[in-house]
Amino acid sequence: MSTDLIILFAILLVLFAMLVWGRLRYDLVAFVALIVTVMFGIIEPSKAFEGFGHPAVVIIALVLIVSRGLMNSGAVELIARHVTSPDRRLSTHISIMAVVGAALSAIINNVAALALLMSLDMDVARKEKRAASLTLMPLSFGTILGGMITLIGTPPNIVIAQYREDALGEPFLMFDFAPVGLAVAIAGIAYVALIGWRLLPARPNAMSMEGDAGLYIAEARMKEDSKSIGLPLKELYPVADENDVTILGLVRQGKRLPGFSQNREIRKSDFLVLEGDSKQIEAFMGAAELDVVGTEKHGGLLGRSLSLVEAIVPEDASIVGRTTQSMRLVQRHGVTLLGVSRQGKKFRDRVRQLPIKAGDLLLLIGPHDSISNASNWLGVLPLANRQLEVLQRTKALLAIAFFAAAIVLSVLEITSLAIALAICVIAYLAVGIIGGRDFYAMIEWKVIVLLASLIPVGTALETTGGSQLIANLIVTQTSNLPAWGVLTVIMIITMTLSDFLNNVATALITAPISVSVAQSIGANPDPFLMGVAVAASCAFLTPIGHKNNTIIMGPGNYQFGDYWRMGLLLEVIVIVVAVPTIMLVWPL
Repeated sequence: MSTDLIILFAILLVLFAMLVWGRLRYDLVAFVALIVTVMFGIIEPSKAFEGFGHPAVVIIALVLIVSRGLMNSGAVELIARHVTSPDRRLSTHISIMAVVGAALSAIINNVAALALLMSLDMDVARKEKRAASLTLMPLSFGTILGGMITLIGTPPNIVIAQYREDALGEPFLMFDFAPVGLAVAIAGIAYVALIGWRLLPARPNAMSMEGDAGLYIAEARMKEDSKSIGLPLKELYPVADENDVTILGLVRQGKRLPGFSQNREIRKSDFLVLEGDSKQIEAFMGAAELDVVGTEKHGGLLGRSLSLVEAIVPEDASIVGRTTQSMRLVQRHGVTLLGVSRQGKKFRDRVRQLPIKAGDLLLLIGPHDSISNASNWLGVLPLANRQLEVLQRTKALLAIAFFAAAIVLSVLEITSLAIALAICVIAYLAVGIIGGRDFYAMIEWKVIVLLASLIPVGTALETTGGSQLIANLIVTQTSNLPAWGVLTVIMIITMTLSDFLNNVATALITAPISVSVAQSIGANPDPFLMGVAVAASCAFLTPIGHKNNTIIMGPGNYQFGDYWRMGLLLEVIVIVVAVPTIMLVWPL
C-alpha cells in the first residue's frame, strides 16, 4: 500500500467519523477534507475545484430551483390538496399520502414533497385528534422511496448516473431507474401502510410547525376577474371551512359593512375580513382568488417571490400607537400589513388603519428582503421559522407545462438534462414563477459544496488504487458467493453507511468500489451501480441518514430508537425486492 493511499484512507476515516458525529456542518467537513487531500499532494491543485463544474452538481442545483418553482406556482398543492380527508381509515390515509408523496418525490426534490404533505398530514391528525407519530414516519419513508423512481428524484441517482458516464461512457437516463425504483416503492409503501405504522408509538403530538401564534384578523382584496364576483358572500363559506378560515365580513369603499354580510353580493375591489392562522389565510386567499394591496408589481426577472412573515411588536417599537397606513409602509417598502393578532381580541378597524399596540403579532406580506428592512424600520421582531411562501396559483398549469417540456427534451435526447432543466428555470424566471432577486436562495448550498468537494476525493480514491483495494477485499470475503450474493453484500454495506452518512457522500464513495467489484468478478457493472443507487437512498434506521427523517423527528415527537422499529424490516424488504428486480432488468 502506497504512502498516498495510507494518507487518503486516514483522511476518509476522519471524514466519516466527523460526518457520523454530526456536530460540524457536513459541507465544511467535506471541504476541509478536500483541501487537506490537496495539501498532501494526492489531488493536484489545478483539479481541486473541478467538482464545482461537474454535471451532477449543476443538475442537483437546477432540480432544487425547479422544485421550488413548482411549489411557488401551486402546482404541487393543486395535486396534494385533494388527497386528504379526515374521515378515512388510518391505513387508507397512510396509503394515499405515501403514494402521493412517492409520486411527487419522483419529479421534485423529496424534501420539498415532504414539507408540503407534512403540513397536510398534521392538519388531518389535529382534526382527528390522532397522534401524528403514526403517520409522519410512513409519509417520510414514502417520499424517500418515491425519489428512487427517476433520475431527478433524489441526489444519489444523479450522482450514480453521472459516475456511469465518467466510468463507462454513458449516463443512466431519466427513467432507467424506474423499473427497480417502482418495484421497491410499491413493496415499501404496502409495508408502511399495512404493517409498518402499527409498530410505531402513538405519542402525544408535539408543537405544530407553525407554533402557537393565535389567529389573525386579516383583510384580502377580491381580484377583478374573480369568479366569486356577483355571488353572495355566504357562497364562500364552504371554501373557508375547508381551509379553517372564518369570514367575518366585508369592507366596501373603505368602510366595514355591519354584521357578517353573508347575504351581501360580492363586488369588485371588495375586501374580505378573515380570521385564521397565516397558513390557512394564505391557502384560502388562493382558493377564493384574493390578493393584497401593494404586491401586484413583484415578480419577473427583476422581481422577487412573496413571503408571509409573522412579527411581534415590542414596547419600544416605532409602530406602537401608529398605523401602517400613516407610516406609508406599502409606499416606502413595498410591504403590506395583511393581518393582526391581538391576544384573541377582535376589532372592527381596518387592518392598515388599526393603531398597533405592544404585544401585537403582525402578519406582513412582501418580498423577504423588503420585509426584513421594513421590520427594522417598524421596530418589530420577525419570529423564527414563521415564514411562509405565497403561492402563485394562477401559474400552476404553466409551471407544469414548462417542466414537462424539459423532461421531454431530455428523454428524447434532444439536449442534455442539465440544459433542459436550465431552459425550464429560465422560463420560470421569465414568467415570474421564481424571482430573479432570490434565485440563489433556492439552492441548498450545503449539499452543493458537499458534492463538489467529495467528487475529487472520490476520483483520488480510484486513481490511487483505493477503490480496487477495497473491492479486492470484498471479493476475497465473498469468494464463495454467486454474483447476486456479492451484489447483496454491496447493497447492505451501502445501506448501512447511508443510515449514518449523507446519502450523496455514500453514493460518491461506494460507486467506484461497486464498479471495481463487478470488474473483478467479471460481472456487468450496471446492476452494481443500480444497487448502490437504491441502497444509498434507503436510510430508514436513524433520523440522521436522510434529511426527511430529521425533519419529522420534532413534529412527530419521535425518539432515535423509533426509526429502526419500522425501518429495519423495510430495509430487508428493499433488499429482497431490489436484488431480483435488478437482476431481471440489468442482467449480471
